[in-house]
Amino acid sequence: MTVNKTDTDKLKRLRVSSLLDLALLIPKSYDNTHINKTAIPNEINTIHVKVLSSNLSKVLNLKFWCETWNREINGVVFSPKTYHRALFRVGEILYIRGKIEYQNEVLSIIQPLVATKINTIVSKYKTVLQNRVMINLTKKYLTTKDLKENGLSEKEINVVMSLHFPVSSCKHELSPHVLHVMKSLEIYNFMKKLSTKKIIYEAKNRLNSNESDFVKSLPFELTNDQKNAIKDIKKDFNSGKSARRIVMGDVGSGKTMVILSCVIIAHPKCSVLMAPTTILAQQLFNEVKKFMPSHVKSFLVVSATSKKEDLSQYNFIIGTHALLHRKLPDFDLVMIDEQHRFGTKQRELINQLSIIGAKHPHFLQFSATPIPRTMSMIQSSLVDFSFIKESPFKKDIVTKIIKKHDFKYLSEHIKSEIKECRQVIIIYPLVKESETIQYQSIEEARGYWEKNYDNVFVTFGADKNKETVLTNFRKNGNILIATTLVEVGISLPKLSTIVIVGAERLGLATLHQLRGRVSRVGLKGYCFLYTNQNQSKRLVEFSNSNSGFDIAELDLKYRKGGDILGGIRQSGQKFEFYDMEEDILIEVKKRLKKEKL
Repeated sequence: MTVNKTDTDKLKRLRVSSLLDLALLIPKSYDNTHINKTAIPNEINTIHVKVLSSNLSKVLNLKFWCETWNREINGVVFSPKTYHRALFRVGEILYIRGKIEYQNEVLSIIQPLVATKINTIVSKYKTVLQNRVMINLTKKYLTTKDLKENGLSEKEINVVMSLHFPVSSCKHELSPHVLHVMKSLEIYNFMKKLSTKKIIYEAKNRLNSNESDFVKSLPFELTNDQKNAIKDIKKDFNSGKSARRIVMGDVGSGKTMVILSCVIIAHPKCSVLMAPTTILAQQLFNEVKKFMPSHVKSFLVVSATSKKEDLSQYNFIIGTHALLHRKLPDFDLVMIDEQHRFGTKQRELINQLSIIGAKHPHFLQFSATPIPRTMSMIQSSLVDFSFIKESPFKKDIVTKIIKKHDFKYLSEHIKSEIKECRQVIIIYPLVKESETIQYQSIEEARGYWEKNYDNVFVTFGADKNKETVLTNFRKNGNILIATTLVEVGISLPKLSTIVIVGAERLGLATLHQLRGRVSRVGLKGYCFLYTNQNQSKRLVEFSNSNSGFDIAELDLKYRKGGDILGGIRQSGQKFEFYDMEEDILIEVKKRLKKEKL
């Protein structure tokens, strides 16, 4: 879109960078000044009248004669000003606009305004600019020729032009056809912009060592999804281009074995993995020691690790953000575990540490928070995806919604599980008492649990010793009282039960992550959703599914896009029309593919 200098600042204020951006800023309403040939009750009408009488009391009572309708009309102006008497002098012939009411066979026009423009429809925009400025911009830049040159079909052009420049009466509500076109155009515009942001870098090296011996040495068979993810990654590693892939797997789906396989494929080149917490880093390092062959030398870097260690002698370095403050050897593969828990800058910082000129290391991100299929289809314009939906262990988790009267049953269940040497986590919404939230806090509840049960541990987000508490609980605990900090964290093989207090206050993705703490190694699991609500269709639907990917779709359904959009929303994008319909997205992706050919 070629813009003259005087309009550049105006479009910048609108955050408009393309013709389609401007086309999508449709009017929020219309002033229709066409003369109404017949009265339309309860709507704004424009009529040609003669003032028959004008009487002022608390209100200005008027009588008009409308020749078109061949009848008298009552008029009323509330809180009249001096100029109203001048406007509506007896004998004046005027065009007036206002809402028509019909009662007891009498027509009335409420708060009539004198119309200065007749037989036109004025588009009313709601933007940072004055309405007349918006009208001038749309008239100047939204032309049939330019919209066609920007890839719009004749049908789409007609819809856009009719919304901005209606020639007959225009309803404020969009028809299903018009709404469908606007949804398609909005996601088309967004996907088109995304396609220009995907940057492909040359890889520092191709990584092609054989991982088959390592896979065969494992005491279990990898799932088909794990094998397919490894296959996708090997293809990336051999393409000559720097891999940019997210491996998305449900809780307990076996992403760690994919990570270790990648290290083997990269060997003898160095691999680096960054985890969000010391506990997670330590757990991964323990898995490395258990399964990794001895010729792959591994090392753990956390805040407490001595900086004297020469890291150049290691093939695989695992650590927390402490890695960003260490002198790392040259590496060809960088991996981020639980990538959503790091900021974009942190993720990119470690990647930048091993760039040589224009050549980049391979970059893999792993996440246990599945996003809906529709979202992955959108984000695939920027990054490749692999999905691990199968679980190495069949998860047997019963999810139940409980209320206050179920507390005795819950207590008996907890005692029974502890007797079988299993562990329980109880999640509270707050650490301290709140007047606005009608649930107990950790401070209010802990006394009961500590009095009635042995080996009760307590921690929360701001607890400086939380990692120590979690480690001690894993070894010796019966019950852990906590906030949602355990959503992603320590592996607890003996954990059989989780109780989530005020479950309706949490997103379904968070609930699923919390539920994923139990039954990690095939143990019979229980998830209790404690709520004060009489009923919750959302929680009932959640209880009927254990699939993180199904839950993600369900979360999207209830949030209508909401914060589940993650990075897209964080980057400032908010869809006005498009509501994550997959069929529309598929059509748009086909369209963009054709345009590239």
